[in-house]
Amino acid sequence: MGETLAGRRLLQWYLEAGVDETIQDEAVDRYAVAEEKARVAVAAPPVSSAAPETAAPRTPGFADAARAPAAIPSRERPTPGGDEAVRSAVALAQDAGSVAALRDALLGFDSCALAKTATNLVLYDGNPKAAVMFVGEAPGAEEDRQGLPFVGASGKLLDRMLASIGLDRTRAFISNTVFWRPPGNRTPTTQEMAICMPFLERLIELVGPRVLVTLGGPAAKSVLAESAGVSKLRGRWFSYSTPRLSRPIPATAMYHPAYLLRSPAQKRDAWRDLLALRKRLETEAE
Repeated sequence: MGETLAGRRLLQWYLEAGVDETIQDEAVDRYAVAEEKARVAVAAPPVSSAAPETAAPRTPGFADAARAPAAIPSRERPTPGGDEAVRSAVALAQDAGSVAALRDALLGFDSCALAKTATNLVLYDGNPKAAVMFVGEAPGAEEDRQGLPFVGASGKLLDRMLASIGLDRTRAFISNTVFWRPPGNRTPTTQEMAICMPFLERLIELVGPRVLVTLGGPAAKSVLAESAGVSKLRGRWFSYSTPRLSRPIPATAMYHPAYLLRSPAQKRDAWRDLLALRKRLETEAE
């Protein structure tokens, strides 16, 4: 009787945890499976003797910002036509002479699959002449509905964070690494970020902030070209530059507000980062 009761309690615990079916007798290490698939894909000989497609031209600085590990899971491996999408993005971004022109270019851009599933383009919010620019990861459901970045729960926290150092959306500029909501709020793929990166680079050039801040790991990896996590990047300053910028921009990484909502213990470090940001803005204004 005791074993039966214990078994029922265990099953009940599984159900409450969301485990409602069994597939195999033993667990499968999905990380090992993904790594093996990546090794096989890299080692496999080419299926055609045709000459390889010419690498996509990129804006200066784009190669480092968009670089990814050599072996990536098959679900994030660029699909046929990905290079052409990047070429198209580079050409459109370079031709944009203003933030408004860049927005118009994105509204007519259909080479990113995310644009076909999203409700709205989410390019930016705030002041294009602001001294500080924040770059997050991707729009969520509320951002997709309103067409503005950081307007959900994490956006409300970001507003409070800005207010704590005397800023608001009239004195800051806010964008993301991708400009359309990924279905189900999933993490953007390497290819999706690569396609959007030329537009983000051009946006940074057009705004020309005194200080650049990435929010969260994906943004730090894309913009700063750093593979370390935010916990190791925060508190450090980097130099962001492209040939079109008149000067390098001091850049730093901070925790994403969504992460702070899940991990409130990290708010102490976030407060230190905000104080450092305020001090840097004061220094850059001198």
